[in-house]
Amino acid sequence: MVQRSLSKRLWYDFLRVVFRLIGVAFFRIRVFNRQLIPQSGGALIVSNHQSHLDPILVGMAFNRRLNYVARDTLFGFAPFRWLIYSLDAIPIDREGIGLGGLKESLRRLKAGEMLLIFPEGTRTRDGNVGELKPGFLALARRSKVPLLPVAIDGAFDSWPKWNMLPGVAVIHVGLAKPLSPAEMSQLDDEHLLAEVDRRIRQCHAVIRNGRLRSLRAGI
Repeated sequence: MVQRSLSKRLWYDFLRVVFRLIGVAFFRIRVFNRQLIPQSGGALIVSNHQSHLDPILVGMAFNRRLNYVARDTLFGFAPFRWLIYSLDAIPIDREGIGLGGLKESLRRLKAGEMLLIFPEGTRTRDGNVGELKPGFLALARRSKVPLLPVAIDGAFDSWPKWNMLPGVAVIHVGLAKPLSPAEMSQLDDEHLLAEVDRRIRQCHAVIRNGRLRSLRAGI
């Protein structure tokens, strides 16, 4: 595991507790299939991307610490730069992870940590799952860690990309069955990308149906 100071570990745990309380109070957040989270070792988490809330939503769903990537332009804004540095975020360039980001991402995955990526590359414009970009496949293969698909629904209703601030909404997060390194080795890139896409979309459809039922029932 990556060595971190006690203050950084406590800070991450504090933020997770605070955001879980906020998530329950304002978004009635529910998380499904937590039992699929690997209890140890590295894992690459790939999620659909609905809003600026998504890194927080996935992070609060996991009891293990996540590593995040952040566009290098975000490091220019002082308050946000302090926050993402405090969380050990990995900077990426506008075109993708880049060589430096790839090396650091691999280092953390091979050290037994979990890394979160949004392979759509941008937030959805309609709440549906967009096309996945294949850049994460090389990272998944080279790290030789499980690949865990995640789906989010409701965050788009709270904070679509054209709104300045989030609103109150019901949000669900679901985990799909991970792909092991052995399973990934049996698929070429085209079929691996299609399988990850299928698992995210299937999970998204399930949690969306459940979320809409709960809204209709007033739960």
